[in-house]
Amino acid sequence: MANIPPKLQVRTEPEGGPEKDLYTHIAEHGEYAPRKLVRSSSSEIEQPNMSLRTMVLVGKTGTGKSSSGNTILGRKAFKSATSSTSVTGECRKEAGEVSGRKIIMVDTPGLFDTDLSEEELKEELSKCINMTAPGPHAIILTIELGPFTKEDLQTVKKIRNVFGKEADKYTIILFTHGDELKGGMGIDGYVKRRANDELRQVIQQCGKRYHVFDNTKMNDRLQVVDFLDKVEEMVVRNGGECYTNSVYQDVEKRLRQKEEELRKHHKKNLEEQKLKLESKFREEKRKLENLKVSGEEKERKSKELELLEERKKRVMTEYERYYDEKITESRQEAEQTVFPETVLKEMANLSI
Repeated sequence: MANIPPKLQVRTEPEGGPEKDLYTHIAEHGEYAPRKLVRSSSSEIEQPNMSLRTMVLVGKTGTGKSSSGNTILGRKAFKSATSSTSVTGECRKEAGEVSGRKIIMVDTPGLFDTDLSEEELKEELSKCINMTAPGPHAIILTIELGPFTKEDLQTVKKIRNVFGKEADKYTIILFTHGDELKGGMGIDGYVKRRANDELRQVIQQCGKRYHVFDNTKMNDRLQVVDFLDKVEEMVVRNGGECYTNSVYQDVEKRLRQKEEELRKHHKKNLEEQKLKLESKFREEKRKLENLKVSGEEKERKSKELELLEERKKRVMTEYERYYDEKITESRQEAEQTVFPETVLKEMANLSI
């Protein structure tokens, strides 16, 4: 429980409802069900540290998750599709600095599609949780402008089942295809005049937080800054804390353990390589020094010894650079290889 922020308390009240599928089971049952997180009362909200924000893009395939991530980061970090066919089903993590904030952005293409197999769902849920641990500051729900269908509503329900209803306080809706707003109609007018009852309910659940992007205009940075300001307002209201639950806390603990194991492993490999190199160059130096030479050959021998020493330094430096980079990237490596065995075992007995 050490990872729970001081302003939050964990109340063990799993959300109700009968078990229906894997998403529902994760949300509603056992040790890994999301718990309600309750902030203690405070007379004023302190401004949080704005140096780092973790965000996860969720929504139905084809709604512009990847394109929105690219617009926010200001570069083509994620592969995007212009149709309802997902380019790739793999979760991906990118980072960048935008509007004075360091942002970690996780894209989840296809994660909430209905055609995922059980094994694919397990793998992608694992990656999503790993990449956003100890929890996201913002869950960005992308919805395409247009009719809000039963399929759209079902996708939202799946997302809520995975993250838990408490995650609504950390969710902001991002409408996409803003270029289709015609006649000077803004997003507020669209929501007021065009949103059906189901969409209005989703907006209400998300604290009436929404924004619109025209992803055809990545160079329109005003829309990005305005969006991030809305995200920051939401984060402030949440006490500056990220969304977390028992799953995230367990994953974060395991990731840190795995990260430390990997760091020690890479450090050990570096020391072993340095010992081997020392031995190798020592032997080469010994052979050169034992050569019986005279006259001009002495000068050549001395030059070869200098070159050998210089090469030794370059090789050593390269090994140190390589393993230093491996050590630095131990967290990313852990995120790709770790999923809590207990959660995996729990999920293995389920069917979608």
